[in-house]
Amino acid sequence: MNEQLKQEVMEKAREAGVKFIRLQFTDITGVLKNVAITVEQLEKALDGELMFDGSSIHGFVRIEESDMYLRPDPSTFAVFPWRPREGAVARLICDIYKPDGTPFSGCPRNALKKVLQEAREMGYTMAVGPELEFFLFQVDDEGRPTLETHDRAGYFDMSPIDLGENARRHMVLTLEEMGYEIEASHHEVAPGQHEIDFKYSDALDVADKIVTFKFVVRTIAQRHGLHATFMPKPIYGINGSGMHSNQSLMTLDGKNAFYDPEAPDQLSQIAYNYIAGLLKHARAVTAVTNPTVNSYKRLVPGYEAPVYLAWSGSNRSAVIRIPAKRGISTRVELRSPDPSCNPYLAIAVMLKAGLDGIKNNLQPPAACSTNIYDMTAAEREKQGIDNLPASLPEAVEELAKNRVIRSALGEHIFKKFVEAKLKEWEEFRLQVTPWEVENYLTMF
Repeated sequence: MNEQLKQEVMEKAREAGVKFIRLQFTDITGVLKNVAITVEQLEKALDGELMFDGSSIHGFVRIEESDMYLRPDPSTFAVFPWRPREGAVARLICDIYKPDGTPFSGCPRNALKKVLQEAREMGYTMAVGPELEFFLFQVDDEGRPTLETHDRAGYFDMSPIDLGENARRHMVLTLEEMGYEIEASHHEVAPGQHEIDFKYSDALDVADKIVTFKFVVRTIAQRHGLHATFMPKPIYGINGSGMHSNQSLMTLDGKNAFYDPEAPDQLSQIAYNYIAGLLKHARAVTAVTNPTVNSYKRLVPGYEAPVYLAWSGSNRSAVIRIPAKRGISTRVELRSPDPSCNPYLAIAVMLKAGLDGIKNNLQPPAACSTNIYDMTAAEREKQGIDNLPASLPEAVEELAKNRVIRSALGEHIFKKFVEAKLKEWEEFRLQVTPWEVENYLTMF
C-alpha cells in the first residue's frame, strides 16, 4: 500500500480516537463478515499482513487451503457514528488475497474489479445509482422480529401515518455522517416499507456503500426497537422490495457514453448496445441479481416488479427503463434486482452483459410503450417479449449455460454459487408450508 495513504488512515484513526477497527468483506452470498482488531494492529493490517481462516467462510476454500490475507482499501475507512466517541469503532473494507500475493478468485470484490478493468480497457468506467427498499417490522417482547409492520402508511405518506419517519431520519443522518450524499428518503407503497436513495458514484464505491447501507439500516432500526429486513418479499399480497439499479458508462475523460445530443432520443449507439446486452443476458443475470428462493415471490405481475424482457422510456412494466434526464444523467435503469443480492457480483454481471452488447454491436428490439401487464400471452409472444425466470432453479440453469455471465463471476464463484443455490432450493422444496397444510390437511 502507498505509504502516504497508510499514514493518512492511521492519522484519521488517531484523530477520531479509534480503538477498534473492523476489517470487513462479504462471502459469496453477500453476507457481511468482519475481523475485529485493535488500533495497535492497524499498521500491520494496512500492510496486508493479517491472515484469517478462509475455510470458515461460505463459498471460499477447503480446509487444506484455508490461509487468506485481508488487504484493506484505505478509501473505505469510516467511523461508526453510533458507537461511543471514546474508544470509537471504525471499519475498512478489504480485498481477499492468497498467500502467494495474488487476488483470491472467490472474493466478490475482486470479481467486480476484474470486470471494471475490462471496461476500462474498452475506454469506460461505470457509474451506478441504486434504489434500495426495505421493510421495518415490530419485534416481540424477546426482541425477535415479527411480520407486524410498524405502520399502515403508503407511498410518500408522512407522520403521524408514517411511524418509521424518526427511524428513517436517524438512518439518513447516520449515513450522511459516514460520507453518503442522500438524495431522497420516503415511505414506499407497502405498509412498513421504506426507501432511501443515495447519489450515484463509481461502481466499486457504490457496491461498498450498498453493503454498508444495509448494515447501517439494520443497526439503526434495532436502536429504535424495530427490525429492518431486505428480504425481497416478506409478506404475501403486498409489494416486495427491489433494488432498481441505474447505470451508465463514462468515458475516461468523464463524458457520459450513453448521451448523444444529436440522436432523436439523445441516446447513443453505445447505450443501445448496452441495453441489448442486458436484455440478451437478463435471464442468466437474474440468478445473481435475484439470488434467493424468496426473490421469485416478488418477480410476479401485479406488484410493480418487472417480469418481462423489454425496454421503454417511461413504461415501468418493462425490465429496463430509460429515465427522462439527459446529459451527464443519461442512464439505464434495470428494475429487476432485489436487495438480497451480493452487490459486487450483481454489478459485475450487469456490467459484463452490457459490455458484451457493445463488443458485439447488439441491437435491442423496439421500445415498448404499452403496459405489458395488460397484454395477453399471445400479444407478448407476437412482440417477442420473453419472461424473466420464474424460480431460482430456472435462473441458475440459465446462468449455467451462459458463458459470458459465468466469466464475470469466474469459475470458483460460479461453482460455489450454484452449489449453494441448488442446496437452498432443495431445502425449500422439502418444506411443508402452512399453505399446504391449510389446503390439503382436511381435503384428503
